[in-house]
Amino acid sequence: MEFSEKTVAIVTGGASGLGASTVRALSAKGVRVTIFDMNADAAEQVVAETGARFEQVDVTNSDQVAASVAKVAQDGGLHLAVNCAGIGPAAKTVSRDQAHDAGLFSKVISVNLIGTFNVASQAAMWMTRNDPLTADGARGVIVNTASVAAYDGQIGQVAYAASKGGIVGMTLPMARDLAQTGVRVMSIAPGLFLTPLLESLPQEVQESLGQQVPFPSRLGHPAEYAKMVCHIFENDMLNGETIRLDGAIRMAPR
Repeated sequence: MEFSEKTVAIVTGGASGLGASTVRALSAKGVRVTIFDMNADAAEQVVAETGARFEQVDVTNSDQVAASVAKVAQDGGLHLAVNCAGIGPAAKTVSRDQAHDAGLFSKVISVNLIGTFNVASQAAMWMTRNDPLTADGARGVIVNTASVAAYDGQIGQVAYAASKGGIVGMTLPMARDLAQTGVRVMSIAPGLFLTPLLESLPQEVQESLGQQVPFPSRLGHPAEYAKMVCHIFENDMLNGETIRLDGAIRMAPR
């Protein structure tokens, strides 16, 4: 598949971090991008910079997601959905003689895993209605964001790792479900990236974390994630797989 001014994309979590960088990269290619995010102020800054559209969407609300995806897709179809929305609070299974809060665990699963499923499933439905875009019958691409925590979850990441592991597990069956329709499904598992959470840390802490990466020994740049999204869209043989984008890091227990 190739990008054009007719390509329509949705990026969840597009107001900051990996999502915002993806919005910038897609907009630079002429793609008509709509940001799904809860943070209207941050989103409007990206909109002003890129010309993207914005819908205030709670990805855990399936009815809201369905209506918002339909609003985007009814205006020229939908060809790419990138799920970057997510949260990552830290909590141990047992801490200070107290069990992990069940409500917090449920919230992380709801935002990261169910939210991703909500957007992916609705996007897929609209993509299957597209006319074929290639001789192979390609109609669209879904890119979900997992994490190296799906494989190397650290202390305090039980909820986060479970949610990201669910995304990894969902990738292949969803791709198989959609194979006959020409819709591909991929996931990216980033390692240590310079997102707003890490940017808030002192510079010496950022450098220390970056030195844990075998090569290149630094934190990943969100633009490198966005490059991977673009390559996935353009490379039709990438399907049903999770790509670790991590500089060969394997996370220690803490």
